[in-house]
Amino acid sequence: MKAKDKIKGPRALKKWIEDVRAQGQKVVFTNGCFDILHAGHVSVLEFARSKGDLLVVGLNSDASVKRLKGPSRPVNSQRDRALVLAALESVSAVCIFEEDTPYNLIKLIRPDVLVKGGDYKPTEIVGREFAKKVVRFALLKGRSTTNIIKKVSK
Repeated sequence: MKAKDKIKGPRALKKWIEDVRAQGQKVVFTNGCFDILHAGHVSVLEFARSKGDLLVVGLNSDASVKRLKGPSRPVNSQRDRALVLAALESVSAVCIFEEDTPYNLIKLIRPDVLVKGGDYKPTEIVGREFAKKVVRFALLKGRSTTNIIKKVSK
């Protein structure tokens, strides 16, 4: 499947998930800004994929990244970020969301497994009530888009 075909709107994503669930497949969800893809991102995506048959990635829109990270972000557009994510073998589908959190998207798809970074406390994980299981991932130390931007800005 071509990367661009893995990028889905909410309605198409819901229909796709209904179809794969009918085939008995387990859906995993994670989310983030994924502004400048780095080793930490690849690690969490591969970990998340290992928890089920398909991995859906919720991607913050450009407007939500700007609200969360500041006026100089994102570095890459949502279209570019979605295409790069979709090209990864571990990623089955990408859906861009406009809100600051993926709450509505998680509520829509009700994943079997919700994966978030270990920097979140279990009670801080948005949408946890709609997932059958929540799994936290130990982040790779020193890997962050913010650190990369600081390094290249020197």
